[in-house]
Amino acid sequence: MSDVSATQQPSSQAAAFVVICAGVVAALQIGKLPPALPELSQSLRLSLMQAGFLLSLVQLAGMTLALAVGLSADGFGLRRSMLSGLIILGVASAMGSFAQSAASLMAWRALEGFGFLWVTLPAPGLIRKLVHEQQVRKLLGYWGAYMPAGTALTLLAGPLWLPVLGWQSWWCLFAVLSWCMALILWRVVPADTGSSLPLMDATAAASQVSLPTSQIAWPQRLRETLTAAGPWWVALCFAMYSAQWLAVVGFLPSIYTQAGLTGATLGVLTAVAAAVNILGNVASGRLLQRGFHPTVLLSTGFLAMALGSFLAFAELTSFAPWLRYAGVLLFSACGGLVPGTLFSLAVRLAPHERNVSTTVGWMQQGSAAGQFAGPPAVAWLASLVGGWQWTWMATGLCCVGGWLLSILIAKTLNSQGVKS
Repeated sequence: MSDVSATQQPSSQAAAFVVICAGVVAALQIGKLPPALPELSQSLRLSLMQAGFLLSLVQLAGMTLALAVGLSADGFGLRRSMLSGLIILGVASAMGSFAQSAASLMAWRALEGFGFLWVTLPAPGLIRKLVHEQQVRKLLGYWGAYMPAGTALTLLAGPLWLPVLGWQSWWCLFAVLSWCMALILWRVVPADTGSSLPLMDATAAASQVSLPTSQIAWPQRLRETLTAAGPWWVALCFAMYSAQWLAVVGFLPSIYTQAGLTGATLGVLTAVAAAVNILGNVASGRLLQRGFHPTVLLSTGFLAMALGSFLAFAELTSFAPWLRYAGVLLFSACGGLVPGTLFSLAVRLAPHERNVSTTVGWMQQGSAAGQFAGPPAVAWLASLVGGWQWTWMATGLCCVGGWLLSILIAKTLNSQGVKS
């Protein structure tokens, strides 16, 4: 981006917040399903396993296409990619409202996953371009909260909307929101430029010499990304986090419905469980800005998730529902330290500025694999043992894997000389 004076900062920061809001709207498309699962299970006669796959199917595009979309976004243009993704999300959600079978709904969910990638993968790189380097860590912490924010909003509104207006109108609502967000993004966020450098003063900008991303062949950008250790560790670490978070939070409406909760109580409890994840995401950005080492935040997050899951699901706590819910809140809130930290690490461990979206794409591919495998695995375990009491074992294994990967990330940071 060309020279930017201090007077332009407020508008640039406003544009960055619009990018974050676009991520929240994309997350609404993911989060709209959990509160609708009880109604969908009845109307489409879904089994528990089918519900698990429907919950995770939107991640199929992420598993297979995230890296390719990241490569394309780096060359196609970050703003242009986000606009395309929002339009795709609107079309898929609108068409999904006409689904008459589980198969057709799954097909449109897969397309929603494709649109979701086009919105979320370019966003960290675009935020990096829009604001000064000193603000990047804080705003990427905010960006890390886009998923729990969207999930919380849908979990809160769903139990109020769905019994009155049904799931088809619920799908149409998010189609309209996606198209409106595309219009706002088009109006507020500056058009794409050839440079992938973040905002900086004129002297620093003049010292940076880099070919435009569009002039770098995609095989070279792919090779640069996949031959570096950092993108691999953040991708696998994100998989360990996302597999358990979506499995736990995604099934909460069904678990609480089975326990006899309905209406506003169900909506508030599940929405708060998702919303507290925002606290960890925002805290991660602020703590990183104050000098906390990222691996300390990752280790803390995974340790808290392991403890919270045990409190939430172990038979030892069955006598105290309030303690179980406190465990869910601990799991989600402190777990939020993980994604906020990983988004910051993805930007910093990318081999070059031109590889940021590709690195985020690879990380999203790991996240999608985790989200695709996590809910069906937990559903299978619950079906096998006849309840949710062993869920903490599955999430605990993910936490151990995440903690080990945080150690590898620390070694990579030290070997590359990346400042904490």
